[in-house]
Amino acid sequence: MSISLVQKYNVPGPRYTSYPTVPFWDLATFDASQWKQTYLKSFKESNQSEGISLYIHLPFCESLCTFCGCHKRITKRHEVESPYIKAVLKEWDLYCETFPEKPIIKELHLGGGTPTFFTPENLKDLIEGILTKAEVAKEHEFSFEGHPNNTTRKHLQQLFDLGFRRVSYGVQDYSPKVQKAIHRDQSFHNVAKVTFWAKEIGYTSISHDLIYGLPFQTLEDVIDTIEKTKSLSPDRLAFYSYAHVPWIKGNGQRGFNDEDLPKDDTKRTLYETGKKLLENNGYHEIGMDHFALATDSMYQAFNEKKLHRNFMGYSSSKTQLMIGLGASSISDSWYGFAQNEKSIEDYYARLQKNEIPVFKGHILTPEDLIIRRHILNLMCHFETSWVDASLYFPELPNTLAQLSEMVLDELVEIKENKLLLTEKGKGFVRNICMAFDLHLKHHTPQTQLFSMTV
Repeated sequence: MSISLVQKYNVPGPRYTSYPTVPFWDLATFDASQWKQTYLKSFKESNQSEGISLYIHLPFCESLCTFCGCHKRITKRHEVESPYIKAVLKEWDLYCETFPEKPIIKELHLGGGTPTFFTPENLKDLIEGILTKAEVAKEHEFSFEGHPNNTTRKHLQQLFDLGFRRVSYGVQDYSPKVQKAIHRDQSFHNVAKVTFWAKEIGYTSISHDLIYGLPFQTLEDVIDTIEKTKSLSPDRLAFYSYAHVPWIKGNGQRGFNDEDLPKDDTKRTLYETGKKLLENNGYHEIGMDHFALATDSMYQAFNEKKLHRNFMGYSSSKTQLMIGLGASSISDSWYGFAQNEKSIEDYYARLQKNEIPVFKGHILTPEDLIIRRHILNLMCHFETSWVDASLYFPELPNTLAQLSEMVLDELVEIKENKLLLTEKGKGFVRNICMAFDLHLKHHTPQTQLFSMTV
C-alpha cells in the first residue's frame, strides 16, 4: 500500500460495530420503554426462526493492560464473583419475564474484562442459571475469551462440558519490551499450553488476538509473533490495529508516550507484512482485520455471504436479537441499541429496583436501518448494492459522488447499482463506510472521538 494513500486516508473514524455509532445515538428521546418495545418486536419476529444471542460482560481483571479500551474493574478480590453472577442472573430473569415464550439461544459469548478471572465453578453456576430459563438451538455456538495466564484446564473442560466449542486467547505480541509497555507479561509457553489443552479437550475453533501498532513494536516483533502463532495453528485470528484513545480511556492508555507508537506508514507496514505472512500460511482475510483457515466456520460464512458483525465482532451466523447482560453490555434488537449502566454499583442499584439496567441507547430511524445494511455489507462482504429499491436512500447520489476520489485512487468500483471494494480498497474499508455515515456527515464532532483508520 502506497505511503501517499496511507497519509491521505489515515483519519479518525469508527470501527462500525454498530450504525449509528455510539457517539451519535439519540439519547434525548431514548428510554427503557422504547427499548422494551423494540426487543420484544425482534424476539417475536425471530426467536422461533433463528433464536437469540447473549453477550455476558464479566468485567473483572487482576491487573490493568494499558492497551485495553474495554470497561473493566481491576481487583484481586475474588469474593466479587458470586454477587456479580447473581446480578447477571437477575437481569436475565427480568428479560425472561417479559418474553412471550422461552428464548432459544443460538449464540452465547463471555467477554470482559477477564472471564477466566471467575472460577470454573462460578462460571458453571452462571451458564446453568442462564440455561434454566432457555432452550439451546440445535445449531449453536458458545464462546469465551480466555486469558492465557489464568485459564486452567479445568476452565476449559468445565466450559466444554457446558457446550462451549470456541475460545479466543488474547496474545497481542510476544516481544518482552512491548509486553512491559502494555503491562501484559505473558509467555509463549502459557499461550501454547492453553491452546494445546483446548485442542485436546475438543474445541473446534481456537482463536488468537494479535495487535499491530503497539508501543515500541517493530517489524521484527510482528514477524516473530506471527511465526510463533503459526506454530500453534489457531483456526482463526484477529490481527487488528491498536486503538489509541487515551482521551476516552484516560490513564489506562497512558502507560507509554505517544512518540513510542509506530506512525502512519510504519504502522501500515506492520499490517501488510503480517497479512502476507498469514496468507502464506493458509489464512484467508475475512472482513476487516480477521483471518481464518479454510476449515473454520468463519471462512465458510464469508464465502457464503453469511458473515455478520455486531458488538461481539464478526460472527459466522447471525441473530436479529442480541441481549447484553452485565455492567456496560450493549444489546441490539436490530431496530434499536441499549447500553447497561457502566459502573458496577449503578448496575446493582438498578437491579435492586427490579429494573432492566439500561441507561442510554438509540432507536433506529428507517434511514438508519437502510444505511446500517449498507455498512454491514461493506464490513462483512466488501461490497454493497441498491438493486433492491428498499436499499435506496435520498442521499445515496451524494454518497457515491463523495467516493469519486476513492474511485480514482482505485479503492472502489461503482457499477450501475453496486459498489465493490478493490483488493487495495479493503485496507480502507472504514473510510469507505464513513462515506455512507450520515450521522458523521451531519454532526461532525468538535473533538476527536475515534481511533485512526489506518
